[in-house]
Amino acid sequence: MTTFTPSSSAETLSTVQWAAAEETPLELLGHGSKRGIGRPLQTEHTLDLSKLAGVTLYEPAELVLSARAGTPLAEIEQLLAENGQQLAFEPMDYAPLLGGEPGRGTMGGVLASNLSGPRRLKAGAARDHILGVAAVSGRGEAFKSGGRVVKNVTGYDLSKLMANSWGTLAVLTDVTFKVLPAAETEVTLAIRGLLDDAAVAAMALALGSSAEVSSAAHLPQRIAARVASGRHGSDAATLLRVEGFGPSVVYRIEALKQLLGQAGPLEEIAGEASKTIWRDIRDCWPFADGKTGPVWRVSMAPSQAHHMVMALRMQAAVDAFYDWQGGLVWLSMREDDPEAELLRGLIRKYGGGHATLVRASAPHRAALPVFEPQPPHLAALSARLKAEFDPKQILNPGRMA
Repeated sequence: MTTFTPSSSAETLSTVQWAAAEETPLELLGHGSKRGIGRPLQTEHTLDLSKLAGVTLYEPAELVLSARAGTPLAEIEQLLAENGQQLAFEPMDYAPLLGGEPGRGTMGGVLASNLSGPRRLKAGAARDHILGVAAVSGRGEAFKSGGRVVKNVTGYDLSKLMANSWGTLAVLTDVTFKVLPAAETEVTLAIRGLLDDAAVAAMALALGSSAEVSSAAHLPQRIAARVASGRHGSDAATLLRVEGFGPSVVYRIEALKQLLGQAGPLEEIAGEASKTIWRDIRDCWPFADGKTGPVWRVSMAPSQAHHMVMALRMQAAVDAFYDWQGGLVWLSMREDDPEAELLRGLIRKYGGGHATLVRASAPHRAALPVFEPQPPHLAALSARLKAEFDPKQILNPGRMA
């Protein structure tokens, strides 16, 4: 096996051109923090982009940052924090869940996997903040899309097309993201002791109010003890995050208290303690147990998700918690459960959605459709895109399908 470690865009282009000419598949790799997601690859060669690193442009006043694809996300977040800014979509770090070292994700991986966090219902995901990319297609052709301003007209938005492609369409070499000011104040209001159905009703009420809740989550009993090192107890916790200027946050938290005062015992969690909770929810710490048991990420209608989970629990051993970024449910299951067929069947029964297997052993991932199977018309479109960008199937072959 050969590992190529280019340190420039030109070297990256040369490597892909060689692979295309030889019709030799490549595994694309940053720091490997998400290497265990997707079907196992059978490739002799690896294209390691970890040396393709560094910030190439940062203009705080213009809210724009450009970096090479292999730049560690942790370095970007530190730089932004020093300037009172952030990636508003708070990209998830998969490393704790997959048994890796936290903080090893890269900027290219952020876009390739379309990362997001608990603020997604307000801020969106990576694809909603990407401004431009430079990349190399599987044909061995360098291309650019977008630019360094929020508004640009360049034809097809290939930057967004790269989101959630998992390295199967092109090798990202440079990315440009929109950044935003960080919130001055953050407070989380916790309602304790609610069952799933009552928690759904409380979150719906809060999100429909004028309190401008930026994140909502429900941690059932026992799951709550796995967040923030258990400092907030093991009772079920329904969490509502409010961010912004200090006086505004105080006013909106009081409004939520009046609205939800009858729902259950209320607790305010502020500052760094609040940030720790949402960081743990973002990174799926409740299931970061060092094991390889299956963990699923399910997105479906918020009003139906708890019904689906209840039906699933009647047929399989499952732990679950809800990160309400558009109806997101994290599920931990056992390998001997008929999980994929059962889970996806129940999702269809309760209104539809999609499920992704984000952690499992290599044999388990090889035996299951890791990503949600696409309807025929979308699968045909995906196949045409793959044929246009990577006709010789050299980039992460078989990872997604």
